[in-house]
Parts: sequence; C-alpha cells; structure tokens
Amino acid sequence: MRCAAAILILLASILVPTSEAGSKAPPKPAPFASAEDLQHWIKNYRLAPRPERLPAAVKAMSRLGLFQEIDSAGIYFGFAAGVIGANPKLAEKLIGAMFPMPPEDQVMIVRAIAWSGLPQWRTIMTRFVEKMPARRVLIERHLYGKLPDLMALPADQNPAAIDALWGYYYGSGDTRPIGRLIEILAWSTDRDDVDKLTAGSMVKLTLATNATRDLDLLALLKREAQRQTKATARPLADVIEAAETYETGRLRKNALAAIADVKQKGGASKRNVSFWGQVGTTALALGCVAASALGQVQLGLPCIVGGATATAALRVFTLEK
Repeated sequence: MRCAAAILILLASILVPTSEAGSKAPPKPAPFASAEDLQHWIKNYRLAPRPERLPAAVKAMSRLGLFQEIDSAGIYFGFAAGVIGANPKLAEKLIGAMFPMPPEDQVMIVRAIAWSGLPQWRTIMTRFVEKMPARRVLIERHLYGKLPDLMALPADQNPAAIDALWGYYYGSGDTRPIGRLIEILAWSTDRDDVDKLTAGSMVKLTLATNATRDLDLLALLKREAQRQTKATARPLADVIEAAETYETGRLRKNALAAIADVKQKGGASKRNVSFWGQVGTTALALGCVAASALGQVQLGLPCIVGGATATAALRVFTLEK
C-alpha cells in the first residue's frame, strides 16, 4: 500500500504542473508607455483586434496629454469611435472602463460615443451623462443633432475630420470612412477654393500613400473605382496608379503647383486662405503623408493633417513667415 501511495504522489507531482502549464493564461500585454506605443497599436490593430485594451489605451492617451489640443486628437477620437462601433455588445463596458477621466479630456469619450455609428448611441450617451457633468453642453448638442456625425464633418473647415475618418477605419475596418474620403477627392480638382483644393489634395495623397502599404485598402479602392462619378473617377484613378507605381511624390508635386496657381490667380477672398490653405500646403511640402503624432514617418500612420503633425507644420509655417 505504501508503495502504491508513493507512486500516486509521484504521478501527481508530474501531472499537475503539466496541466497547469497547459491552462496558463497568455502573458499580459505591455502597458502603453508612450505615444509611439499607442500609434503602433493603432496602426496594427486590424491585424489582431483587442477591443478590451481600448480603455487602457484611452487612459494612456489622457495621461500622455494627447487630448490637450482637440484639433490634435482627431485620429484618437476616430479610432475609439471605430472600436466602439465595431463592438456593440461591449460598447458600454468599454466606455465605463474609461472612467475616471479628467473633465477636460472627457470630450474624447463624448465624441467617441457620438461618432461610433451605433444605432443606440444616444441611449448609451444618456447613461454616462452623470459621469460627465462638465461636458453637458457638448453632450446635448450631439444628442439634439446640433453637431454633425463623423461622416458628415465638413473636411474643408475642419482638418481634424480627415484624421478622425482614418482613425475610424483603423479601429473598425469599416469601409464607410474610405468612401467618405473618396467623396472628398472631388475637391482635388477644385480651382476656385484653396481650402477645398488643399483638403482634396491631402486626401488624395494619404489614400495613395497608405494604399502602397495596405493591399486590402488598395483592393478596396479598385472596387470603388468601378462605381465613381465623373467628379471622383479621375482623382481615384490617379490614387490607384500612384499607389501601384510608388509615385506619391508626383501627387505631392502636382498638388503644390495647383494650390500655388489658385492662390496666384484667385481673387482677394481666395488669397485670404484659412488654416487649411496654410498648414495643408506646408504639410504637403514637408512630405507629411505618413506621419505619427510626433512627426515620425516610419510608423506608417496616415498624415495627421488636422492633428499634431498639422500643428507642427503650423509652427514651421509661422517660423518661415
């Protein structure tokens, strides 16, 4: 009996660790320690979606000060909205886990909910009103339709809209933001309005640059090319050709020439260019088409023209003046 008991104990000591090892949970991912960590995760998110990490990412964005300038945060707002929109069953859990959030940064949560595209987004918003009393005015304007949803943001007046569209695409894989960007391509042939021409040219350049690295995006653009109107067919064909031949520099050169021509030949109202006409041109000249929020092109994010990269471009523009 003693011998049998010893054998059983020996077997237990061998088998238990093996069983435990087989059921061992995978190691926890490293925390988001920097803006580069966040941007790398955003860029690669569609390859391995982990929506449960969104609250930690949002808190890291807040901690790192990425929401301090609202115009700098379009890519992050859009990304969070995309993740929430793509995971309706997890939406309230993900949003709830973002709290506590400093009142000044809660605008991110409000816009992520409003731009999520979920049919029940208003209901979700009302459930978090009490947690965001400082953002009540913004919440009410979204709830009552006084502010546009993501797909209706005027890109010629709000450069951050383009950032947000790219962010939503990265966070969800949804093709609607790409469809909206294709619509804006029609402005790339506008020879009367500097802001629209610059916005359309920037979209043209970002689509081409990202399509050189994203074959799924390139395939999507080719499918969309078959159903375009006259206004968008030619610009989209240029995008596809530039992506396939890696000639995005040609698009940039042509855009800068067209913008300079409109400024030179336009009337006084056209020479009084806005934020877009200034920053957009500078960003194009700097080759800002695949920059991260810190201006590091190697990360492969779309150009954050209305965000930190555009802000950096504005500083360069100011210095040049």
